[in-house]
Amino acid sequence: MTLTRRPRIVVVGAGFGGMAAVKALKDADADITLVDRTNHHLFQPLLYQVATAALSPADIATADRALLRRQENVTILMEEVTGAAPERCIVQLANGRELSYDYLILATGAAYSFFGHEEWRAHARVLKSLRDALAIRAEVLGAFERAEQAESPEEARRLLTFVIVGAGPTGVELAGTLAELARSTLARDFRHIDPRSTRILLCEAGPRVLAAFPESLSDYAADALRKLGVELRLGQSVTAIDATGLMIGDERIETRNVLWCAGTAARPAARWLGVEAARNGAVKVLDDCSVPGCPGIFAIGDVASHGDGSGNPLPGLAPVAKQQGRYVAGVIKARLAGRADSVPFRYRDFGTMAVIGRSRGVADFGWMRLTGFFAWLTWSLVHLMLLVDFRSRLAVYLNWTWAWFTYGRGARLLTQDGLEELEGEHRAPARGRPVDGDQDRLSPGG
Repeated sequence: MTLTRRPRIVVVGAGFGGMAAVKALKDADADITLVDRTNHHLFQPLLYQVATAALSPADIATADRALLRRQENVTILMEEVTGAAPERCIVQLANGRELSYDYLILATGAAYSFFGHEEWRAHARVLKSLRDALAIRAEVLGAFERAEQAESPEEARRLLTFVIVGAGPTGVELAGTLAELARSTLARDFRHIDPRSTRILLCEAGPRVLAAFPESLSDYAADALRKLGVELRLGQSVTAIDATGLMIGDERIETRNVLWCAGTAARPAARWLGVEAARNGAVKVLDDCSVPGCPGIFAIGDVASHGDGSGNPLPGLAPVAKQQGRYVAGVIKARLAGRADSVPFRYRDFGTMAVIGRSRGVADFGWMRLTGFFAWLTWSLVHLMLLVDFRSRLAVYLNWTWAWFTYGRGARLLTQDGLEELEGEHRAPARGRPVDGDQDRLSPGG
């Protein structure tokens, strides 16, 4: 008597797309293995609030095992995938192991791109992971502490100058929150410096902030940022970054705080598979999210380049990844049941949002556009509902309520470990930075 082996599905990446696919496969007659470099699912649209001391890491991250505890057909591996061999139907892990599969879902996301200037990475922080957010938080809070004991006004000004590169939703939200942190939360906490004198610059090579939004909403966001004291440098590219500052066009800005929120590049899944990639390295997929020439392999989210029907790739947003994850799960379940046909994937766009500090925001739902308090309130409610567990929703709600009435920040602790790490980086001549991080951006959140 021979026992029939159950089909094996390997999902690489526990972000929005990967987690959506795994959950949608809960009733599949298959063995699922979820592989991720971390042990948690991260709600990345609120990552900037961890970086600016508004929220704690546990408020926006939940252990994968807790989320999937009741799903008996799932095994979770905290490991890194380093390659794949489609001809053998295996993926290779950093620990030397190999995982075989019948179906493979790649949801590995994207990393920040420095547009060919990899030397800049050593001098700029990125915001893709909890580690990145905590490093930025330590750097921001540490800058004010160092400025308090600076030996000269020039050194204090350099410490209290923050430059954010990239005026997409992440850059805009980070700039607005930093401005409120300096001008409200920390305004009366120091004796020798005035945090309200903090200089925050937002740089964008294009002509306007939030370029993906309608121009009227972009203009509102720019005006709101200026009212918060943020300096906008639009139509000006960064031409150099080093340990003590950067060049914006022909102007030199002395600073020790550069935050990079510009372009992204897909993780190297296309190279693993030896298939055609888009300009940003994303795998070019067919209309059912499958990889051409690789039977049983699908790519979703930021690692995939999927057309929107008009010749343009779908945006790198969390709703795209989540919808693709559920769609691919449906395709695989149909194939397991012997039904090979599937309708092409179509993304349903529910709108995009971004917030600019406290009580200001923009929202574009296509049929309706909002600005100001109502856009901010809508953004807040949507994000609360999209957090994955009740504890996170309650914690975030309480933190936001406290901040609304008091301008307080609940996560302003700067630990000794954080200080020692910054001292170690801060600064040997090369100012080394940990290269880390993995975002699907959330459409109703920027």
